[in-house]
Amino acid sequence: MRARPDDVVGRLADACRGRDIDGIRAVLNADAVAVCDGWTPIFGAAHTARLISLLLGVEIGTELTVESVNGAPGLALWCAGRALAVAAVQLRGSRVAVVWIVVDPAKLGGWHRR
Repeated sequence: MRARPDDVVGRLADACRGRDIDGIRAVLNADAVAVCDGWTPIFGAAHTARLISLLLGVEIGTELTVESVNGAPGLALWCAGRALAVAAVQLRGSRVAVVWIVVDPAKLGGWHRR
């Protein structure tokens, strides 16, 4: 039985909320890839989990929500109604294969809540 995308992304969100790198890694494929704002891609579950924790980990005053990002399941990190980071997720089976993360404020303007 295949996992539903919202279940997988929900588990990823929960791990990010707890800044649980092992929990994040458990949701990733071993060969997961992270791409962030045109940086060099990050390869492998361990490195990808660390990047996700750094960029999407919840701190005091922030909130992480599950969102649709360009039609794909994803996450958005908020602070006072402003998007700090938005991530689209591509699944392979019941795990995350690719994460595209945007943190560039110039690219996030459309996400800010009015």
